[in-house]
Amino acid sequence: MGGRWGRERIVGATLLVVGLLAAWRFGAWAAAVPVRFTLGEDGSGPALSVPGDVGAVVFGALAAVAGAALLAGRWRRWFALLAGAGAFAVVVSLLCWQISNAPQGQSFMPLANTARGTFLLALPLVFGALAGVLCERSGVVNVAIEGQLLMGAFGGALFGTLTGSPWLGLAAGAGCGALVSALLAVFAIRYLVDQVVLGIVLNLLAIGLTGFLYESLMQRNQAAYNEPPKFAEWTLGPLAELPVVGPSLFSGTIFLYLAIALVVILQLALFRTRWGLRTRAVGEHPTAADTLGVRVRWLRYRNVLLAGLVAGAGGASYTLVSYSFTKNMIGGKGFIALAALIFGRWSPTGALLAALFFGFADQLQTYLGAIDSGIPSEFLQMLPYLATILAVAGLAGKVRAPAADGKPYVTA
Repeated sequence: MGGRWGRERIVGATLLVVGLLAAWRFGAWAAAVPVRFTLGEDGSGPALSVPGDVGAVVFGALAAVAGAALLAGRWRRWFALLAGAGAFAVVVSLLCWQISNAPQGQSFMPLANTARGTFLLALPLVFGALAGVLCERSGVVNVAIEGQLLMGAFGGALFGTLTGSPWLGLAAGAGCGALVSALLAVFAIRYLVDQVVLGIVLNLLAIGLTGFLYESLMQRNQAAYNEPPKFAEWTLGPLAELPVVGPSLFSGTIFLYLAIALVVILQLALFRTRWGLRTRAVGEHPTAADTLGVRVRWLRYRNVLLAGLVAGAGGASYTLVSYSFTKNMIGGKGFIALAALIFGRWSPTGALLAALFFGFADQLQTYLGAIDSGIPSEFLQMLPYLATILAVAGLAGKVRAPAADGKPYVTA
């Protein structure tokens, strides 16, 4: 919607109303007890403290101020900052209400644990979103991220258990993700099948195949097929002792460091190398790229297969770090990764930030459930998906996919 009631004013009006409601209701419901945001992993140590009732009112009012600024229509260049600050203020207002009413001894939020949980929950989304970037920058829509993650989780669990090596499990998980991508590439690029429909079919294929093999093998003999060894955590010395960010960024498994490395490498490769220039050209104007000697279909094949390897590795993070494989264990995270790709505007760094946003929403529902929140558990479980809808439909605004995204290329 453009004109007088464009995105800025709609988001501004929403923040104004929500901020005023938060100040009014959260402030009334919050208890007049100190709410502590501790810098450590528990309730001890340094903390940022604020009275629960005062904090709920103040942060709700700050969200309303950010909304009013956007509604005035004179702060368009600061839209992202004001919208983000307003959303953050609403969340803090909510937390002041919830934490102030927590059972005795739980009126604190450990920021280090929250940050660590956010990163852990965001990791599969980062891999999935990067897989989407590789495909869609090349002109191929990748709705099959869910299936690639699921196959990666299955392959990691099965082959990790059979070989007794988490590294071989990781390689197998990446390979299983690449198998799904190979089907996507062949049918989308060679046979020109509708890419959205194809992605949905591949997701259903992955769910059916892994479910059948799980019941046939893993469920009957867990020890032989579904108890893979786990990757150990690597701690980067004194850096891991830094407040809040230390345990999140400098203490983790191979998947944490691999995700960060992939973001940096792909960001530089897409915008600073010849391969990146050709990839973006193929995604924007394949005919022109073909005229200049770029092998369009070959480049698309290669990038789609690479995307499968990335997504498969992300799926393996489920079963080679914490869990055993279960049926349909991805639970829609592939579609959230697809939303992170859009919210991040088809860039690796944007995808990382969007994945962290959705990871925080997931961590928030876990935390609120742990402190016996009065919010119904069914609503808490909806938080990551509600955040996805709000981010893509509201905060993302008008975004433009690569011009040739989803359009098959047929040579003359």
